[in-house]
Amino acid sequence: MKQSEAQNSSLILVAAGMGTRLGAGIPKAMVHVAGKSLAEHAVERVLQVPQITEIIVVTPPNDNRLAATMEQYGAKVRTVPGGASRVASVRAGLAEASLAAINILVHDAARAFTPAQIFAQVLEALSAKECSAVIPALKVTDTISVVERDAAGGHEIITQTPDRSTLRAVQTPQGFDAQLLRDAHAQLDTYTEAELDKVTDDASIVRAFGARVQVVPGSQQAMKVTHPEDLDTAIKLARPEAEANGAAKEENMILPRVGNGIDVHAVSEDPSRQMWLAGLHFPEDIGLSGHSDGDAVAHAACDAIFSAAGIGDLGTHFGVDRPEFAGASGVSLIAEAARLVREAGFEIGNVAVQFVGRRPRFAARREEANKVLSDAIGAPVSVTATTSDGLGYEGEGKGVTAYATALVYPVSH
Repeated sequence: MKQSEAQNSSLILVAAGMGTRLGAGIPKAMVHVAGKSLAEHAVERVLQVPQITEIIVVTPPNDNRLAATMEQYGAKVRTVPGGASRVASVRAGLAEASLAAINILVHDAARAFTPAQIFAQVLEALSAKECSAVIPALKVTDTISVVERDAAGGHEIITQTPDRSTLRAVQTPQGFDAQLLRDAHAQLDTYTEAELDKVTDDASIVRAFGARVQVVPGSQQAMKVTHPEDLDTAIKLARPEAEANGAAKEENMILPRVGNGIDVHAVSEDPSRQMWLAGLHFPEDIGLSGHSDGDAVAHAACDAIFSAAGIGDLGTHFGVDRPEFAGASGVSLIAEAARLVREAGFEIGNVAVQFVGRRPRFAARREEANKVLSDAIGAPVSVTATTSDGLGYEGEGKGVTAYATALVYPVSH
């Protein structure tokens, strides 16, 4: 490969996942370790590789927080919203990548501490043109067994134990001839949703397309942050760099802020009033009275994030003296509240809401409500419901009370 070609490689940094298993309440790539997000750690290592001429960061969909953070790196780093799956996110990155790129590397932001030499090693192997796909991997030290579930007892039963000398733990960055990767992803148009769900990396996609995939030695530092305990390892990896640049000093620590909100609404005396709660319409129930739509869950969530940010409360921003908010939906209010909180210099970690009331019947629609409110606020929202065992106005079916707690944290712009 000519030197000019070696200097024309793109990298897609997949940073769109929510990281449910990590349980941080924010997209995984935005979790901070030693004063920087995982995405920042990843990008700064890639920037040490001169052969990579552009970095496409695939950010969480409907969330511009990570994109704003990436602006500090200038024109070499661009962002694009991701999709609902890893495959969709990589394809979004491919659409944004330069058509002039000879090679494209795909890297997980969760492997934020991958050394720069691993990227260079993958590119060097690609330049030899022995294979059009190259991935880093580690030898497996544990015994790995294949299991099946026993039909009778439901237990997992070992069916085979492969020779571990033939097994490798695959990492990223995974490097490809650019046209090969584009062509291989194009074939996914024929895949079913079930087949797409089984795709865990891009090497398997190009293998299914008929390409040979070369393996080069990986690095223990390229570990993937997946579970809470992985953050301990990440902190150790980041500590030397953090101590060198002062990011570990106490005065630079980012401290989260917590706020609470409560909202109460009586059942309307108007039998035609619609019931809106947690962003959902419950047509079988009489609605709650109020200046807006009476969505106590959404209103409590607004109060909680306002409280955490220290910028007033629901009445301050959406009070009865604001006629434009008369009849406004809870979803529109919470979206506007989130905008105001971000405008004040904060990001929202998560919001938890519990409401107390006999109606509506909520359990079957919990996940739907979580999604509607999370999409509106741009951060995870979880809603639960309980009754008061017949006590009080909630127990008598006369109204609903919602309690919310929110976590926000300051960000620099």
